[in-house]
Amino acid sequence: MTTPLITATALAEALEGANPPRVLDCRARLGEPDAGRRLWWEAHLPGSHHLDLDRDLAGPPGEGGRHPLPTPAAFTAVVQRLGIRPGQPVVVYDDTGGQLAAARAWWMLACWAGHPDVRLLDGGLRAWLAAGGELFEDGDPEAMPASSDWQPAFHDQSHVTAGELLAGPATLIDARARERFRGEAEPIDPMAGHIPGAVCRPSADNLNADGHFKPAGALASELPEGESPIAYCGSGVTACHTILAYAIAGRPLPRLYPGSWSEWIRDPARPVATGD
Repeated sequence: MTTPLITATALAEALEGANPPRVLDCRARLGEPDAGRRLWWEAHLPGSHHLDLDRDLAGPPGEGGRHPLPTPAAFTAVVQRLGIRPGQPVVVYDDTGGQLAAARAWWMLACWAGHPDVRLLDGGLRAWLAAGGELFEDGDPEAMPASSDWQPAFHDQSHVTAGELLAGPATLIDARARERFRGEAEPIDPMAGHIPGAVCRPSADNLNADGHFKPAGALASELPEGESPIAYCGSGVTACHTILAYAIAGRPLPRLYPGSWSEWIRDPARPVATGD
């Protein structure tokens, strides 16, 4: 796997190269299903296509949580529709602090589907604009790239189920804010707290004040250590940011618990903890 980050300057140069990357706009707003596509329509990076968090990067919400993984067949249809193929680099971005939806796209393409060259635009849309990058306006939602015939070889070992968490020891890393981990506040899910034995590493701690990821050395020294690490969050999106941080640090990647807290609490037999 190549380095998981790309700077705005490097992306601008790559877009002028012989094999420009497929750029995917992953902007999303929680509770606003069509907001990401609307934002893409209004203004987006040159040549980018919208990748929807709810429709493309997740299956229907339900027993598997708020953002369960889509089936391999469904995600294969997405990557083929967008013309994604292993021989062309992919760059993902969004515009929120931490780029959580883009990190989910990075994980699904690089870690799950096995694409060899997927990178996240460090600093996101703000970094692109700060570097003098232009935006295209009034995108054509019907203008799609030529489809691909790529058949990803999905890596099932990259993620775990709730049953696997209960079956064996692991280092659980909770990527949510500390007040949600402690059970002091829960703005989204019906129950507060965390999976017993987990440690809290908020995704915001992976970033500098300017919204860029911390240097590899700093992340390597700060990220939790332990055997068989597994990352989770509220619904399996923010946890991908944690896995990306491990990739930047050059550390072995945690596996993802896709259902995360929103799936865990659906079974009253599963234990819940609060506090630190």
